[in-house]
Amino acid sequence: MELSAEEIRVLGCLLEKAATTPDNYPLSTNALTNACNQKSSRNPVVDYGERTVTETMLLLRPAGLARTVTGGGRVEKHRHTLDEAWGLTEAQLAVLAVLMLRGPNSSGELKTRTERYVGFASPADVETVLYGLAERAEPLVANLGRASGQSQDRWTHLLGAEQSDTGAPSPVAQAPRPEVAVPPAAVQPPAAAVQPLAAPSEPSQVLEARVEALERRLARLEADLGLD
Repeated sequence: MELSAEEIRVLGCLLEKAATTPDNYPLSTNALTNACNQKSSRNPVVDYGERTVTETMLLLRPAGLARTVTGGGRVEKHRHTLDEAWGLTEAQLAVLAVLMLRGPNSSGELKTRTERYVGFASPADVETVLYGLAERAEPLVANLGRASGQSQDRWTHLLGAEQSDTGAPSPVAQAPRPEVAVPPAAVQPPAAAVQPLAAPSEPSQVLEARVEALERRLARLEADLGLD
């Protein structure tokens, strides 16, 4: 999966507002622009114009990730379709939204920051969701491991170029899955834990997924432009 920074921000905002302000959802172009430019709960803070948001929606709609409908007064309104496109649950959407809007987070931070979306009982419940997203055929998140001075692993989404808290590219390393007690219906830990990579490069499966996503994106753009 390879989305642009603008696509990630627009989708993240649609996910957030669908869960936290359902009475005002779908969003008009103006409301979506304001959501993208919101200064709280955003990393990084951006300054998009309505044209940027409109052009981003033009890319998301053919990809099946968002829709635009005509609301009252013939005002165009926008909504995400990630639940349909990727078969994601409410809890998975909540975790992805925070990672898309706020960058890498620990399971404890995600528990706190998803309270307005969905209630997790504990960080372990968040980790169950994270591992489910990481173990998909095309992983949507990855474990960055534990930085110096931190008590929990941090997680990041794999929807586009990863950014650290300072905005610089971050290496992705796959940390072992801890043996934690989870409900029987939840995703169970693998029989053998995956060892951390010695080098700071991305796992081969993540690189392959990125290449495949880029190839699909290029083919889609060529088709839209009428190029063979």
